[in-house]
Amino acid sequence: MNEIGKKIKALQENIGRVIKGKPEAISLAILTLLARGHLLIEDVPGVGKTILAQGLAMSINSSFQRIQFTSDLLPSDILGVPVYNPRKGTFEFKPGPIFANIVLVDEINRTSPKTQSSLLEAMNEFQVSVDGHTYPLPQPFMVVATQNPLEYHGTYPLPESQLDRFMTRAHMGYPPLKEEKEILSHPRIEEEVKELQPVMSTEEVVDIQKMVEKVRVKEEILNYLMGIVTASRESELLRLGVSPRGALFLLRAAKAKALTEGRDYCIPDDVKSLVLPILAHRIIPASG
Repeated sequence: MNEIGKKIKALQENIGRVIKGKPEAISLAILTLLARGHLLIEDVPGVGKTILAQGLAMSINSSFQRIQFTSDLLPSDILGVPVYNPRKGTFEFKPGPIFANIVLVDEINRTSPKTQSSLLEAMNEFQVSVDGHTYPLPQPFMVVATQNPLEYHGTYPLPESQLDRFMTRAHMGYPPLKEEKEILSHPRIEEEVKELQPVMSTEEVVDIQKMVEKVRVKEEILNYLMGIVTASRESELLRLGVSPRGALFLLRAAKAKALTEGRDYCIPDDVKSLVLPILAHRIIPASG
C-alpha cells in the first residue's frame, strides 16, 4: 500500500509541474483513471484542460489522441473505417483516434448528437463496433472531454444519457495569483508538457485499477452511499435523481480514493468527498 501511495504521489507531482495551483483537479483526474472512469471538464478556454490530459498521458507513458469536435465531424472520423486493400482484395479496418489510452475530446458539445453517441460504446464497454466487427480498446482507456459553459451558439447540449457515462465532472477555474505569475514566467508550457518523463507505466495503472476492485467496503458504508442516492430520487426539489450507474461510479471512485490514501478499505469521507464531482451532473432540479 505504501508503494502504491508513493507512485500516485509521484504522478500528482509530475503533472503538477505543468498544471500550477490545481492539485484538486489533478487528483480528481488520477482518481477517475484509477477507477476506470471518464472525466468531463467544464470551464472557460485557456485554464489548462488540454494540458491536464496531455500531462496525465505523458506521466503514465501512454498513447494520447486529441479530437477537436466540430459540427461536421462524423462517427467514422472517431471510430475508424474499413479501407479497401487492392492487393489483397479485401477491406481492412483503419482505426480512428479513439484507439488510444487517453483520448481528449475537445468541445464535445460542438458536434451533433449522432457523433456524440458514437462514444457511448467505447466509454461503457471499452470497445467499438464497426460493420459488425468488435474491436477492443487499449488499456487503460480514458476519455477526457471538455466543454465551454458560456458559448452556446452552435452547440448541442449533452443529453442526460451521455452525461451519465462520465464518472466525474470537474471545473478547473483560474489559478491562484502566485501560480499564475509562475505560469507567465514559463511561456514554453506546451513544450514542457511534451518533455515530461513518465513516472508510471500503463501496466502499473492497470494493476492498480485491479487493486481498486479489491478494496473492502463494509455494509455500513454501502448503506450510507445508498442513503444519499435514495434521497436524491425521493426529494421534491429534484426532477431527476441519481441513476444506478451513478451509484456504481460513486462506489468505484470511493474505493479508488481509499487506495490513493493508502487504505484497502473505505470510510464515510471517501464517499462524502466525491458526492459533488460524481453526482451533481446526474441530477436535474425541479422547475420552480
